[in-house]
Amino acid sequence: YFYCKNNMILKHWNSLLIIISLIAISSALIAEYIFGLQPCELCLKQRYPYYLIIVLALIIFFIPNLYKLLLYVLVQLATIYGIFYSIWHVGVEKKLLQGPTGCSTGLSKSSNTVDLKEQILSKSIISCDEVIWSFFGISAATINSIVLLFIFLMNAIYILKLYGEKK
Repeated sequence: YFYCKNNMILKHWNSLLIIISLIAISSALIAEYIFGLQPCELCLKQRYPYYLIIVLALIIFFIPNLYKLLLYVLVQLATIYGIFYSIWHVGVEKKLLQGPTGCSTGLSKSSNTVDLKEQILSKSIISCDEVIWSFFGISAATINSIVLLFIFLMNAIYILKLYGEKK
């Protein structure tokens, strides 16, 4: 099915990359600046791939075919980065993984007040292990993981279709 010549997704893949990335970034920025949902450290790291994908996809419109493969491979690398952070974030939310330093609500036991004070001061205000937004019980980090996996898979199919068939 994916290798059909008239597949609309693959035919307009570059435009869809921009649209999907703009929707993801717009959603995050609307949640932050309009609804006041402050992002945690892991949330912010999950935005970077979308910014890069938008830039790469815009460049793809204006360069010769020879260099497009390189840019689509860079899209793959960007999605791998994003998938890593989004799955890590899901694991932190589910209390299966440890978040980055200063990204969880818990404090370690300490025998002195200087150590405790340092822990408190180094903690971020927004905790990575608390779900601040969900849709039908699915957290934003989980949705982001699904979106990035979709981009990764479709981009891989696109690369294989466009460049794998050449002899």
